[in-house]
Amino acid sequence: MTDSDDFAIARREILLRRIGHELLLQSGDSTSRVLPIKKIAENEYQISFENDLTFQTDSLVNTTQRLLAKDPLADDYVVKVLNSSNSSVAYGYAISKNKKDDIVACRGRKQPRASYMINIKFKSSSINTVKNEFLLGGLPFLALVGFIFLKSAKPRRTFPDGQNTDMLTLGSVLFDAKNRKLMINGKTIDLTGTETRVLLIFALSPNETIERSRLQKEIWEDEGVIVGRSLDMFISKLRKKLEFDPEVKILNIRGKGYKLNISS
Repeated sequence: MTDSDDFAIARREILLRRIGHELLLQSGDSTSRVLPIKKIAENEYQISFENDLTFQTDSLVNTTQRLLAKDPLADDYVVKVLNSSNSSVAYGYAISKNKKDDIVACRGRKQPRASYMINIKFKSSSINTVKNEFLLGGLPFLALVGFIFLKSAKPRRTFPDGQNTDMLTLGSVLFDAKNRKLMINGKTIDLTGTETRVLLIFALSPNETIERSRLQKEIWEDEGVIVGRSLDMFISKLRKKLEFDPEVKILNIRGKGYKLNISS
């Protein structure tokens, strides 16, 4: 292992602790502890908790994907949620760098409050290196075409009613775009249709600057009229509804637009 790999693995344990922290907050628990992260095998770690908790399957999947995206060695991993009493598997899924190989079942279900442990097993870095070399060597053209297509494709504007929109996590906030709601620490905050569309654009590109003109075009183009100050009004309303989590803020990027900043 190189020094950079060793540092990345040390950083991974902090990311795993962050996963546990956000799950507790989403469960409405802001006081109990995430217990020390255990390394139970060469590439497998265990997150455990001081108290019982409940979790949404979508929220767990989205939280692990968002945070482990910061781990350069975490291309492929398997997550198993175990009942602490008997080590039986309560829920599990597999995430792959090649998204078509993801295995995620039972979305949209809330798990009962219980004592859980979360085991995350990573594919070894050596195997990842071989896989990356194969992908980079054999499919450069398709990868380039895919990237250009995704960057140029026009976004769909039927966000709130789209069946392909899952719940998203924004820090400790659970964003239910389909039902137009924010949930945090047991509280539910209703959103309007326009607030939902604006927030979803930000949520799909966290920590990235979104141009003001793009927001106006995607939200109001179909209505035929764009009112200059309408966007500022909805941004102000969203800021107030997100203020329960100080790590989630909509920032004004002077001369460019706005950015949903999620501190890690």
